[in-house]
Amino acid sequence: MPWIDLVTFLALAQYLVFGALVGRARGQYGVKAPATTGNELFERHYRVQMNTLELLVVFVPSLWMAARYWSPVAMAAIGAVYLVGRVIYQRAYTRAPAQRALGFMLSIGPVSVLLVAAFAGAVRAALAG
Repeated sequence: MPWIDLVTFLALAQYLVFGALVGRARGQYGVKAPATTGNELFERHYRVQMNTLELLVVFVPSLWMAARYWSPVAMAAIGAVYLVGRVIYQRAYTRAPAQRALGFMLSIGPVSVLLVAAFAGAVRAALAG
């Protein structure tokens, strides 16, 4: 399942990049640790990182479980949509938060599909014996 490995790696690397952007914003806008508020532009970067973490907790296990029961290449393609969605979300949210909907939908949609696929595959396998 090298495509699943690749998508997982990219999702984790993307999260680390978003974390680095938070660190850069912390310095740029003078928000000293451990504060997570104080400058709206910093807070936008921070919220992107936190929202990504919130989705990552469901995305990675769902990706792997779905790939056990369905085509790993197809599941990796769905995962790739998530990665693109996160980039769109990050760019929109840091520039104009009201414009984040497309990126969010391209993130939550694939996560939802993978979660349903994982569940359906597990149920199908359990019923098959």
